[in-house]
Amino acid sequence: MPPSRKQAVLLVDGYNVIGAWTDLHDCLGQIKGQRQTRQNPLQSGSKEDLEAARSKLVEALINYSVFEDYQTKIVFDAYSRDVPAYCETITPNLSIHYSDFLETADTYIEKFCAAFRHDLQYSASRLIVATSDRAQQLTAIGFGAEWISSLQLISDVDFSAKRSKQRHRPQKQSSKRFLVNSLDAKVQARLSALRHGLPMDDT
Repeated sequence: MPPSRKQAVLLVDGYNVIGAWTDLHDCLGQIKGQRQTRQNPLQSGSKEDLEAARSKLVEALINYSVFEDYQTKIVFDAYSRDVPAYCETITPNLSIHYSDFLETADTYIEKFCAAFRHDLQYSASRLIVATSDRAQQLTAIGFGAEWISSLQLISDVDFSAKRSKQRHRPQKQSSKRFLVNSLDAKVQARLSALRHGLPMDDT
């Protein structure tokens, strides 16, 4: 029998993708027209705006990660939050990673790429870094990872969503035709907590 295909790991530069995603700009005080950098989402939106944008990004990537069979890790900067780095598991296919106090997502992503090939749980797995930060793209390549731009990820997510809708067209009237609407109660509660900036219960 041929060996089973290893699940690819998708490492997402969270705020970089949010800054490039037009559909999320309404959450950030209309930042359209500004130069898309990591700082724009953080400087242009309130805490509540950022929580809403993060939640929408997570919900979009939940469906995409299952459809493409990716193990997705979304990385956000800690910035001024005086807390250690931590991880929130949303689904078996997706988790959110917050960098350490005063550590940027860039640094977190660089460390992850450097350690990836030495981690036995990822043996023979592909690592794909999604960012439009040129320095991070070069870092990913330097450590043997693949990279896609934020705009390419957005395009892929949109295309995947359209394919998913076509696949479920016979159940058009069903409210559960999208994965995000048919998640179990625990995952729905985690998404609700993320939307409202509340601590998540991992029990």
